[in-house]
Amino acid sequence: MHSRRDFLSGAATGTAGVLFTGCDLVNARHAHAQPVQRREVVVNGRRVKTVDIHSHCAFPEANALMGLKVNPESLVMSAERIRQMDAQGIDVEALSINPFWYKAERDVAEKLIKLQNEKLAELCAAQPDRFVAFATVAMQYPDLAVQQLEDGVKKLGLRGVGIAGHAGGEVPSSAKYDPFWTKVQDLGVPVFVHPGGADNIIKQGALGGRGDRRDLALRKPGPAAESPHGPRGRGFGRVSPRGGRRGNFLWRRQP
Repeated sequence: MHSRRDFLSGAATGTAGVLFTGCDLVNARHAHAQPVQRREVVVNGRRVKTVDIHSHCAFPEANALMGLKVNPESLVMSAERIRQMDAQGIDVEALSINPFWYKAERDVAEKLIKLQNEKLAELCAAQPDRFVAFATVAMQYPDLAVQQLEDGVKKLGLRGVGIAGHAGGEVPSSAKYDPFWTKVQDLGVPVFVHPGGADNIIKQGALGGRGDRRDLALRKPGPAAESPHGPRGRGFGRVSPRGGRRGNFLWRRQP
């Protein structure tokens, strides 16, 4: 089974360090700015490759299928994104799209996810040294999500899957999502959970699960973690599945 370290190693082969950042990069406003010199991160005199595992993007064509516009516009990928990455010393971004399609009808969800995942794959293929991506799936239709995940990973080469902290008010540990988690386990890929706006997950006990899936570990950014440069590195630390704190997480099964 692939671990988080496998995922990051694939994004930053030969790294000595990993940097995690939040959503603020896409909100930076430097339109039409001059090219900047690529910032390099050095630790103990050694150049390290940095990976931003929390990076968002959006595709207007996909949003249009639900009559929506991309907001903010900086989510639309352009040369400005690379300029910002260079300025901040980010070598690789792991791209994800915040779900807005969980209320879509099945036929719309099929078209939208297919389009998004293909666009993500095209973007990563065009600049494989700068981008990797999490597949998108329609969690409101678990059987469809299973197929979308498999296609995204096996056919398109996406590195994992991104989901929200809920779908239609149901948390990811609900029984209806068992097929999804089984496919995640079979593929051995990480799941990026972005719970922004999901008030149900900050309620006491919301992440406790049902008792029969206690092999799912919830992890958040923290100082005591796996990282290529030891326990002092910034990576993913363990937190209780019963925790009620808001944050961004990677799910994976414990061995």
